[in-house]
Amino acid sequence: MDAISTRTSPRPPEEEAGGVAYAEGAAAAVAVLAPAAVPAPALATVPSGVAASLTRRHGVLLTLLCFVVCCGIGFQSWTAMRLTGFDLGIFDQAVRAYAHFELPRSPIKNVHHEFPPGFSLLGDHFTPALALLAPLYWLWDDPRVLLLAQAALFAAGVPVVRRIARHCFAPAGPQAPAARAEPPAVRRAADLAGLVYALGWPLLNSSYNGFHEVAFAVPFTLLMLERGLAHRYGAAACWALLLCTAKEDMGLVVGAFGLVLAVRAHRAGHGGGRATGIALALGGPLVSAVVIGWFLPAMGGPDGYYWSYGSLGADPGAALTHVLTSPWVLLQAAVTPLAKVGMLAWILGTLALLPLASPTFLLAMPLLAERALSDNPNHWPVINHYDAFLWPILLTAALETLGRLHGKHPRLFRWWAVTGAAFASAAAVALGLVLFVQPGAWRAPDDRRALADAAELIPDGATVEADNAVAPRLTARTRVVIADATPRGADWVLLRVEGRTFPFATLEEQQLRVAMLLDHGYTQVWQRDGSVLLQRTRRVPIPGMRVPGPDSTPVREAVPGDVGASLFRR
Repeated sequence: MDAISTRTSPRPPEEEAGGVAYAEGAAAAVAVLAPAAVPAPALATVPSGVAASLTRRHGVLLTLLCFVVCCGIGFQSWTAMRLTGFDLGIFDQAVRAYAHFELPRSPIKNVHHEFPPGFSLLGDHFTPALALLAPLYWLWDDPRVLLLAQAALFAAGVPVVRRIARHCFAPAGPQAPAARAEPPAVRRAADLAGLVYALGWPLLNSSYNGFHEVAFAVPFTLLMLERGLAHRYGAAACWALLLCTAKEDMGLVVGAFGLVLAVRAHRAGHGGGRATGIALALGGPLVSAVVIGWFLPAMGGPDGYYWSYGSLGADPGAALTHVLTSPWVLLQAAVTPLAKVGMLAWILGTLALLPLASPTFLLAMPLLAERALSDNPNHWPVINHYDAFLWPILLTAALETLGRLHGKHPRLFRWWAVTGAAFASAAAVALGLVLFVQPGAWRAPDDRRALADAAELIPDGATVEADNAVAPRLTARTRVVIADATPRGADWVLLRVEGRTFPFATLEEQQLRVAMLLDHGYTQVWQRDGSVLLQRTRRVPIPGMRVPGPDSTPVREAVPGDVGASLFRR
């Protein structure tokens, strides 16, 4: 248990008297995360004069950098038509429903997976935090508002990460209470931590992939961790509670956080912190268990719909029995196939294995286990948004390790800080050139541009079966679902016949679908670059047509065989 006593400095007299407010990043943080003001940090002395101005400027610039980069990548993906019905269209329909004071329903999700018509996404994943975005749709009713919101939420983490770095490197600062100048080493640590966070691979990947519930998980996790390091246990518990609303498995992260917090508080002699940690250690997993075992089924979620651990057992009970009687199956499942080993090596290796030396790494264990033990190949690549759930935890753990090393080898850290800053700055320039300046970066392929042009011909309020690539451009003004293996009898069908699209298994299936519809009541009204727009002009029976009804049985997605073969390909 000695490793859990990661060092934090005591709260200064100024905070005990009433708290010291940091101005650094305040304007940016308020702009991007309005729900609550963040209390003052407890560990580093306040900069003054020129140093304070420089610190504030760095905080604001790094926050803006994170927002601009994440927003730019997201909007580039929109312009290049990389963002699709799965998943941007689903989240857009869900949050738009919240904006109309309805449960979060998504026809794209419901029809494709054969859920009943009134099925709420709260029965699919526990993400009530998404309701916080509903007012944005009153200002701009467009899917791109979600890209702005996610970039803002990610950027809100910059000032929090900088405070975490100050907590971790506080032992390098002056010990006299009267000392007011922040040591250069602490400022360098805060600046570099903010830069590494802002340009972190997980955030860029999430922005590239559009919007997901991880947008809330990132800042909530950071704020929970920072308040714990600051010994603000009540605030840490509040952020932990909010984190549980980001997704159903976040309660497991909260439980691990509570365990680490309880041990640290016990060693520091903080009875209140110990009690808070114990409560979170017990309450977090309990919340996840209640949500998964009761709430999701109560909202119509099929039992075991997302169970993807068949190598361990047919259900949680069978898996537990199997693990208890044959514990080696955990290791076997975690390394089979070898793509899982590559995933773990990438996630940890990109931070030079530093997180492993901090007890905060325990928070990442449930999320890593979910992916490493899963039979679903979608969980193995590092090109998806899943790494962003881990990013706040791993970066905080790495900063704690670096802070401890700096206390023993300060000269080594000075070299590391200069080298790291130079490398991160060069990476930022290269990133800008590669993502934003290269020819064609903002241009969609011809077939997808054709889909977007055809979508403009579809009247408002129509029912549409649309190619997955163009579905988000129709969610705001039509009743759209994605075209899949089953005809739905929509008024309009927009689909490519050159170039395979999700969820069709082959291009031939798409071509046969169009041919069949033309023979059964549809007329082709537009065609260009391999994309066709069909209108239903005669109400005749369509072979195989099915629309989910109240008694529909949900079906799971069949994962294509090439998914998971590469860490960097979806």
